[in-house]
Amino acid sequence: MPPFANETEAEQIGGLSVEKRVDHVAIFGEIDITRDKAGPERARKLRALLNAVVGVLEADDQVPDSIDAPPPADEVDNPFT
Repeated sequence: MPPFANETEAEQIGGLSVEKRVDHVAIFGEIDITRDKAGPERARKLRALLNAVVGVLEADDQVPDSIDAPPPADEVDNPFT
């Protein structure tokens, strides 16, 4: 699934969650690249993801200098307490 394509796709790589949005890619969680047969597969998936992100960004000559961070979410009282 290509980065920056839509607002609805997410993917898991080991313990990493990757949310692909139209203006950013959010990566959070953790991943263990282990020295066993599973390690290289996780590393390849992570490399492919980052290569895709860099490829899209480098190919787009219209990217802005920066994107403002979204405003913080409003904090509300917990209705269950």
